Amino acid sequence: MILRWLSGLFGVVIIVSTLLSVVKTFVLPRNPEDWLYNQVFDGTRKLFRLPIRYLRGYAARERFLALLAPVSLLALLPAWYGIILIGFMFLFWAVEPITFFQAFRVSGSSLFTLGFDQFQSEISTIIEFIEAMIGLLLVALLMAYLPTIYAAFSRRESLVTLLEIRAGSPPSAVEMIKRHFRIHGLERLNEVWRTWEAWFADIEESHTSLPSLVFFRSPRPERNWVSAAGAVLDGAALMLSAVDSPYDPQAALCLRGGYIALRSISDGFHLDYDPEPAPGDAISISKDEFFDAIEDLRTQGVPLKQDLEAAWVDFAGWRVNYDEVLLQLAGLVLSPETQWVGDRAIQYWPREKE
Repeated sequence: MILRWLSGLFGVVIIVSTLLSVVKTFVLPRNPEDWLYNQVFDGTRKLFRLPIRYLRGYAARERFLALLAPVSLLALLPAWYGIILIGFMFLFWAVEPITFFQAFRVSGSSLFTLGFDQFQSEISTIIEFIEAMIGLLLVALLMAYLPTIYAAFSRRESLVTLLEIRAGSPPSAVEMIKRHFRIHGLERLNEVWRTWEAWFADIEESHTSLPSLVFFRSPRPERNWVSAAGAVLDGAALMLSAVDSPYDPQAALCLRGGYIALRSISDGFHLDYDPEPAPGDAISISKDEFFDAIEDLRTQGVPLKQDLEAAWVDFAGWRVNYDEVLLQLAGLVLSPETQWVGDRAIQYWPREKE
């Protein structure tokens, strides 16, 4: 009798823990920090790591990794169903003189609302109704959850797509400045910084409360939200440090909003970075690369500041705030090899075999 009561208590603990996982994932508007959610996503990523090294070329890897986020998300439902089924199985075994297999049959029949097996006692009937309600609730929540994810994905990707017009494909900070100088004039970049400051605020909210969005990939392989973020942040840093134009506080606000958003998203995946970098700390961009970019701007007639040594110090002082988190996120999502982002991303995926 004691064993059965302990079994029932164990079943209740399993059920309550799983329901808390569902609430944290579907309802709580913040990073779930849930063991079950994390285990499902980590397990799916580990499965995807196995064949990735055998795929040749970025396009093949991109097509394969496009399945990662949807598969991980859909894997949550059978994981929750399986654990709920086991929890109620222990609960039925505690209140009815039956075998584990009989408890399994009744639990499965109730959870999936099949009705082919049931008990006649009052307490078991109540438990069956509760399990059936939970089963229907899980499906309803997932159906409501998917449109929320794709709405946030659509908002994110609309600006990523528009960036191709302004910064090329794949996006480049240098190309963005050159195109604006030729077409609109540098003063119109103020609108870009304002728009992308709002974009960073949006992805900070959506990608921390819905972490699976981080791994949803753009419709075209050369586009990626991390690459786009890096191009915009580098463009703002170049404008503030090297381009001879009136100081634009909106560019500084965009930079601050950007690195705060990237750090918040990185915290959700426990990525390691220095939260208080010093202005003189090393960055992944070399001084020669910076001066090559400056020369490219000069050849297009972009007005540049006289003291380029000071410009390099200022640029590095801005970049150090987001350099590490940007490269870690680029490696985490395996972004394309864009200038100053994907071409030096911190590797989290095995390299393809020669």
